Amino acid sequence: MARLNEVTTRTLWGLDRRLLLGILFICGSGVVFPIMNGFAKALGSEYPLLQVSWARAFGHVAFLLCAFLPRHGLQLLRTRRPLAQLLRSSLLTVSNLSFFFAITYIPIAEAASISQTAPLIVALLAGPMLAERTTLGRVLALLVGFVGVVIVIRPGTAVFHWASLFVLVSASCYGLYSIVTRRIAAIDSPETSAVLSSVIGAFVMLAALPFVWKTPHGIATIAMFCAMGVLGALGHYCVANALKLAPASIVAPFQYFQLIGSVIVGYVGFGDLPDALTWLGATIIVASGLWLGWSQTRKKD
Repeated sequence: MARLNEVTTRTLWGLDRRLLLGILFICGSGVVFPIMNGFAKALGSEYPLLQVSWARAFGHVAFLLCAFLPRHGLQLLRTRRPLAQLLRSSLLTVSNLSFFFAITYIPIAEAASISQTAPLIVALLAGPMLAERTTLGRVLALLVGFVGVVIVIRPGTAVFHWASLFVLVSASCYGLYSIVTRRIAAIDSPETSAVLSSVIGAFVMLAALPFVWKTPHGIATIAMFCAMGVLGALGHYCVANALKLAPASIVAPFQYFQLIGSVIVGYVGFGDLPDALTWLGATIIVASGLWLGWSQTRKKD
């Protein structure tokens, strides 16, 4: 009996530790992504958008190749769904381009609030693309989330900026990217998908780079260009590990930690603070996203 209790306690401790690590990983992504966006915003005010986005994508691929090739070899680059992987990479490239363009004009925290609509877009498209049943509750949650977006963007008012619409484009592309990723998750390895997710941005945009290139000046600027790719890769690595260690229903609420990180980076780096309506809209978006996640968990139960 004592032996059984010891094994049970050890098992529960192992489970709790995995959950804790999963939460820490997802919170880690909420730290590195805002810092990456802060670098992109700072660089985007002086350097061409294509150059900034390329540096983020190329650094991502280079960092992960250095990390994974010694262990996996060239097998790392083999995929059984090449067209799907190219589609994923194209969607992520457009998402990053749109987001980096938007934060050149609007505060990072505002852009991060709008970008939290990505889970809502996934829920909206899950029916036609993943054959998931759409319920009345999910439709209402989507409508509530849309109200939150309208509160943050406030079209027709003096605070509205057209660049915020590009964040919606970014969120839509990222939502589609997430759906395609979900469809091939059981076919290609996470390491392969992680590396291939940025190949379009790293190599296709390379063709246009000579026409827009502006040579970085100063060690700090070069360091920011290099850091964007590393931070982006680390962020995606943290998300992948979080979902590996803990159920999505547990780690999903902590994804919104990125909002706090975005507020801190926006204030420290650029002196921006969200107003009360932005906080209200972000809260509504987050609440609708959490309800959707909870409803999916209940459905599985």
